[in-house]
Amino acid sequence: MGGCRLVAAFVLAVEIGSLGTGRADEPPTIPVGADAYLRWDQWPLQRIGIRAYMRSTYDRTGGNEGADASHFLYQEREDLNVSLDVEGRGALYFARFNHWHGSPWTFEVDGKPHVVRETSTADPDHPTPGSVFLPEAAFPKPLAWTWPDTKGADLSWVPIAFDRSFRMGYGRTHYGTGYYIYHLYPRGSRLSRTLAPWDGASAPDPAVLALIDRAGTDLTAGLELAEERGEVRVEGRAVEIATIESAPATIRVVEFSAPKASAPAFGRARLRVTWDGRPDASIDAPVALFFGTGTLFNREGKEHLVKAFPVNVRYDADRVHLACYFPMPYFRSARFELVGTDDAEPVDVRWSIRREPYDGPPNHVGYFHASYVDHPSPTPGEDLSLLDTTKVEGGGDWSGSFVGTSFIFSHEADLTTLEGDPRFYFDDAKSPQAYGTGTEEWGGGGDYWGGRNMTLPFAGHPVGAKDAKSAVSDEDRIESAYRFLLADLMPFGRNARITLEHGGTNESTQHYETVAYWYGLPAPSLIPTDVLEIGDEVSEQAHDYRSPDASAPVEIVSRYERGVDHLRGREIFPAHAERGRTTTGTSEFTLKLDPSNVGVLLRRTLDYAYPNQRAEVDVADVGPDGAVSPWRSAGVWNLAGSNTCYYSNPKAELGPPEPLVQTSNRRFRDDEFSIPRDLTEGRSAIRVRIRFTPVPRPLLPGRPLPDLAWSEIRYTAYSVVTPRLTPPR
Repeated sequence: MGGCRLVAAFVLAVEIGSLGTGRADEPPTIPVGADAYLRWDQWPLQRIGIRAYMRSTYDRTGGNEGADASHFLYQEREDLNVSLDVEGRGALYFARFNHWHGSPWTFEVDGKPHVVRETSTADPDHPTPGSVFLPEAAFPKPLAWTWPDTKGADLSWVPIAFDRSFRMGYGRTHYGTGYYIYHLYPRGSRLSRTLAPWDGASAPDPAVLALIDRAGTDLTAGLELAEERGEVRVEGRAVEIATIESAPATIRVVEFSAPKASAPAFGRARLRVTWDGRPDASIDAPVALFFGTGTLFNREGKEHLVKAFPVNVRYDADRVHLACYFPMPYFRSARFELVGTDDAEPVDVRWSIRREPYDGPPNHVGYFHASYVDHPSPTPGEDLSLLDTTKVEGGGDWSGSFVGTSFIFSHEADLTTLEGDPRFYFDDAKSPQAYGTGTEEWGGGGDYWGGRNMTLPFAGHPVGAKDAKSAVSDEDRIESAYRFLLADLMPFGRNARITLEHGGTNESTQHYETVAYWYGLPAPSLIPTDVLEIGDEVSEQAHDYRSPDASAPVEIVSRYERGVDHLRGREIFPAHAERGRTTTGTSEFTLKLDPSNVGVLLRRTLDYAYPNQRAEVDVADVGPDGAVSPWRSAGVWNLAGSNTCYYSNPKAELGPPEPLVQTSNRRFRDDEFSIPRDLTEGRSAIRVRIRFTPVPRPLLPGRPLPDLAWSEIRYTAYSVVTPRLTPPR
């Protein structure tokens, strides 16, 4: 197994059994909380049934109002402006704020508020040098960083666990920008440890801090690894480094070094890696970008150009050294190649590949991928597509996790491209499960990093001059950033579509180059097994849909939340029609399942014009004669907010909120609910009951309460399964 064999992790493994191993027909045990870091060797592990979401203060119109700051779900009082409201069991794994703006923040765990501040909160017009989060013990480096280090943002990777609910509230609304990544764990999930709700004061596990502090060094030091090493000359053709047939195994380290004078030329070569003799390479990317930087030109002569956790780029007096620590499992063979460019000088490269045996089921992990896309001329109005798993390596279904990006966003030292929002879609969803606030925010900065460079364990802006005039060469005009996901990785069970807005409204003409890092297995862990079309008489009858208080079917013409729907007189996202109902009571229906399921993901397409849609979900068995067993609770399905939000961005740091109510033209949304395994396993059908339990909360205190209802347009059932994969021979 290998990995970080710290005492705490070893004791835990003895208590719960070895992580990542077990029966092939059972989902693997998922590292959570501190284990999500300590068991970093389990990066390739399938997170079956787990859902990840990224929410933010983005402009609901798809534009860039206030640089995507200060758009709130609702206000409870002047000093509690809510930007995130979640129900269920889970963990917040990442939070990002622009400087101290919005502080003090309220982290409400299971209904209990915990106030988190930044040291500039008391006098924000005179920011405090060397600022930190408060309480400082709960947010230490290297899991938490503030703007002096990041060049513009306050970042926290401290796990914040909750049993029932989590809310994020801003005490001030001036430039209140932020985004947050959290996981939800259905009842019965196989987790590595019990997650105690965050108490607002306890420090993170010291072993986690010690581990992340090792970024930039050999993370596998002390492990017994088999090694292949050698030297090759890279020029204008493909040269094989090694084909390793000792299997099954996991590559733990890939290292290269080249003469310092040849570094930029070597950075333009391509690394190509093919697993198990598959028809296509799973890694095929420029060397520099694969290792986290757009170029190996080191303007400031730093020792570390990239000092990230999974990759690093280090210089000594004579050579540049590149190392990658992403674990990479394979089952038959691993073929490594370097491909030089035709116009580059030959480079003599030393290489080393270290591995260890893999002893888990093949269907518990995914192949490591680094998918490169060149975007020389972005299409106006359309997001850049960094990854679409339905179109790579022959397409089809993939299950795995999205774990990061490395990208060039300008070849001309133009930082204005950085207003573009990341938007990620998983498993056929038409709404992004992840919606950010900007490109430099995704890369861990703020305010364009002030034109400066920085490198942190999971985010960075390693290269690029502050502007074209300051650049000393063409290489110095290359602007790049990286963002790696470990505890905050984003699982998918069928497909992943990773997109990035170019400029604030998809108008940038800059030349982008992108690498998406992901783990994937060519087999699904989510299988669509049924669809109920609300308002369709045939479908409603087939599913025995009953909703005594439901409205008559209504046609709605609207859009999903994506980028701008119009740009320069061209319609980008046309409106379309859907039919659905609303209810203030109860809806029941029967759904077909795969009996081998280990849970069900229920997706609802809805009208988001109705705010704060909340319901109790119950499930019953359906007998052969159609008889229904007693109902059992599956949990609470909560969707906070609506397509009406409020924007408050007063000019003064200490200015009171100035709410401006805004309603977007995007009413359609896909939302998800996980039904626990104990209610679905072995069943070929279940009966679902949705009991509307409204939240009588106005958008703003004193504002009239809007119409409340549960909206239903479509329900899609996905059976969660352990991927069915025969290992290659």
